[in-house]
Amino acid sequence: MARGKPEPVRITSASRSHSEDLWAREKRYMITMGIRTACFVLGVGFYLSPAPKWICVVFIIGSLVLPYIAVIMANAGSSPDPGGPDLFDGNAGAKSIGEGPTSNFQADQG
Repeated sequence: MARGKPEPVRITSASRSHSEDLWAREKRYMITMGIRTACFVLGVGFYLSPAPKWICVVFIIGSLVLPYIAVIMANAGSSPDPGGPDLFDGNAGAKSIGEGPTSNFQADQG
């Protein structure tokens, strides 16, 4: 029976590496800026359509506010690392030995 690689036991509460932290922050920034671009395009689209102009205004305001939010989120630093150290159970895979035979030995006192 083939087994997969066992998960390593985490013995530290250290946060993620710097490169992982930067990647997560860049990803959040890019997602927010993608939403901003969509808001701008929708705002222009609603402006050119016969739809009510208040919809256009909402999307344009959203596209003006989102860059500020994106920068604040990117500069907020890393989010807390989920988890923490795993508790090590030294007996996780060990088989226990059952009770041995009992003895009726009684020591003489005398």
